[in-house]
Amino acid sequence: MDLTEFEKKIGYTFKNKELLHEALSHSSYSNEAKRGLNSNERLEFLGDSVLSIVVSEHLFRHFKHLPEGELTKIRASLVCEKALFEFSKKIDLGKYILLGKGEENSGGRERPSIVSDAFEAVIAAVFLDGGMKAAEKYVLSFIPKDLAADSSKSLHDYKTALQEVIQKNPEERVEYVLAEQTGPDHDRKFVVNVELNSNVIGTGEGHSKKQAEQAAAREALRLMGYKDD
Repeated sequence: MDLTEFEKKIGYTFKNKELLHEALSHSSYSNEAKRGLNSNERLEFLGDSVLSIVVSEHLFRHFKHLPEGELTKIRASLVCEKALFEFSKKIDLGKYILLGKGEENSGGRERPSIVSDAFEAVIAAVFLDGGMKAAEKYVLSFIPKDLAADSSKSLHDYKTALQEVIQKNPEERVEYVLAEQTGPDHDRKFVVNVELNSNVIGTGEGHSKKQAEQAAAREALRLMGYKDD
């Protein structure tokens, strides 16, 4: 697979092409290949952290007048699945993802969870290949130039909202626990419990762990009496 076209779109040329190949390899593809190929799941894990660091530093430096709570909301709006899926469209990322036949036939290239995960994996690949400066340049190319403090209002981030409620009691601790994972690669379902001091306070499900976590947080907030507005 010639990825030169994709490199031109993202404005970065890899020294180690295998990193980019891995970043674009969905688990359904690596499972079907049966040649010991790595999927992009580990890179996604790293990319999630690199993305958070880059966005956090950018907001910290450019919104000096905002308190921590507001910065958290803006960051959440920029790193959530919906936002990453929109960023991915700018570089036609779905077109380049390597998928297994089942995932390909079921429309995996247009599935937000798959595309947003690949977006994070590419961030990690750029970071490992070129360092933090290269990753920072890549990530910031997607951040809106007219980013405003109210940008978070267009997206519901229930995990952040729940965390803000819980933070009022410093001794309390929230944890998201994967309770169940079912279905084939192209149609997985995740069930997640959100626990407060090891007690389940909400359960949610979705086609990605992130979706399930948001759903669990939403239920917890509803059971606490908070309206979903």
